[in-house]
Amino acid sequence: MELTDIRKEIDALDEEMAKLFVRRMACAEQVAAAKQTSGKALLDSGREREILAKVAERVGPGLETEGKILFSTLMSISRGRQRTLLAKDDAFAKRIKDAMSATPALFPSKATVACPGAEGGYSQQAAVSFVQFPSLLYFRDFESVFAAVEQGMCDYGVLPIENSTAGSVTQVYDLMAKHDFRIARAVKLRIRHVLLAPKGVKLADVKDVASHPHALAQCAEFLKAHKGIRALPASNTAAAAADLAKSGRTDAAVIASRECAELYGLDILADDISDTPSNFTRFICISRKTEIYPDANKFSLMMSLPHRPGALADILIRFAAVGVNLTKLESRPVVGSDFEFRFIFDFEASPHDGRVVKLLSSLASDPEVERFTFLGAYAER
Repeated sequence: MELTDIRKEIDALDEEMAKLFVRRMACAEQVAAAKQTSGKALLDSGREREILAKVAERVGPGLETEGKILFSTLMSISRGRQRTLLAKDDAFAKRIKDAMSATPALFPSKATVACPGAEGGYSQQAAVSFVQFPSLLYFRDFESVFAAVEQGMCDYGVLPIENSTAGSVTQVYDLMAKHDFRIARAVKLRIRHVLLAPKGVKLADVKDVASHPHALAQCAEFLKAHKGIRALPASNTAAAAADLAKSGRTDAAVIASRECAELYGLDILADDISDTPSNFTRFICISRKTEIYPDANKFSLMMSLPHRPGALADILIRFAAVGVNLTKLESRPVVGSDFEFRFIFDFEASPHDGRVVKLLSSLASDPEVERFTFLGAYAER
């Protein structure tokens, strides 16, 4: 057969399959209504195994793997369709709507902001990008930033959440799961690390270099090239610079920002020492209440899923069905659990998109989705 003839046959088969698909989805909707009336669960694992066994038998050993993939996906789409149809305008959807109505058109230009570390740190630079005229309060660790906002001491808190080289700041995600907070804003900040030391200290004199573990990881190649230097973790880059300036040591240095050199009277021993020139860190601005500004273009959420094959695939298909672009998918162990994992999702979408809100409503009320946590709908620059 000629290629054009084969394609005509494929087109004819696709037309038949499309009609069959519509009929199957109609049946799936009837099943959803029947199960809602009877109170039965949407997922019937036994029946799905029977269907897949029949498919494998019908298509034969040469196509049984592909047949299983096709029908597993089809059943996943059916379940997602059923859950979306059965999802009601619950408290979650109302919460999103109320937050959008209560949030002003513009992010405030004045606010009290909690930052980890000290003046000159990257978190301070991010805070100024969020709030034009901030009153900044500094804290030694991430949990203290959460506490300052939780207790009403500060309107917002600024925290690093992900670096393009060192990956996610896992402690912040764990704290977001522990505390009831929302992301109101996010920004990607260019990071330019430099090596700083007290006046008169030379690179050859340096035995110890202190900085935040993520900063040390981002400068691994520089540290590897200077084998005599010991890397020491610190709570924050700027805090490490401030501590070194007061220490009186002449054999130590820190990795921090250029701003810290002038602020704390330190010399720059080496400039731009990151492993890659394209070094960016995402910072988030957290709030106690849910604030969703008109320019929100991104969502973040966390959830745990049941330990069964295809559980994650089911969720991904539901996201794909509403056309959202996932920009992050990562798993974190649930603290205190026995090998239970929480998945972190970031995706691009508008809170004005009713399909997205309906999807999240269905996920929030889905009995198979455990520990569903909405982290926020926000604008990221």
